[in-house]
Amino acid sequence: MSAAIARRRAPRPVSRGLLAAKAAVHVLALAPAAWLGWQVAEVWRTGSDALGADPVAEIEHRTGLWALRLLLLTLAITPLRRLSGQAVLLRFRRMLGLYAFFYACLHLGAYLVFDLRGYWTQLFEEIVKRPYITVGFLAWLLLVPLALTSTLGWMRRLGRHWGQLHRLVYAIGVLAVLHFWWLVKSDIREPALYAAILALLLGARAVAWFSARRTRAGR
Repeated sequence: MSAAIARRRAPRPVSRGLLAAKAAVHVLALAPAAWLGWQVAEVWRTGSDALGADPVAEIEHRTGLWALRLLLLTLAITPLRRLSGQAVLLRFRRMLGLYAFFYACLHLGAYLVFDLRGYWTQLFEEIVKRPYITVGFLAWLLLVPLALTSTLGWMRRLGRHWGQLHRLVYAIGVLAVLHFWWLVKSDIREPALYAAILALLLGARAVAWFSARRTRAGR
């Protein structure tokens, strides 16, 4: 193997600044789960009201909310990269997406354990009966193949199909916001805020796509 080929195949060195930034993202992404875990332990140990009058609803709300927030942050990476010109931001997209999946799994797990109390077969009845559970479960189900194929190995195996598969994240975002919207009984201000953020992010992508298409057509 020639020296030139060896250099091309060698992994690019990661700067200390990038490592520190990734470590900070890991800490910030795990902090809500750690804080919630500590509060759950306090309620279990002392019977305190750290999680309010309805601890189960609070656990489900927080895990679902962080799944949605991290999903929107993942969707925000590409527009931010275009605006800032900082390609390094793309290094954080996979990490944020996997943390969104992590919180979505916690959200679903809390529902299965605390609401259904382990009666897994009731989940399918609930999916059929309650539309907000239908769209929420579908969002989680679509996240599974994205999480499983998030590695570089799968990117190489799937080739151009990898990008096509991962466009499912747009539908997942819509389903997640819809799940939140239908779940709220009266005050829709919070889900409306997330719906507006999602609309802005998807709108930015649509504008970029039409602009690129017009540029190609003019050549």
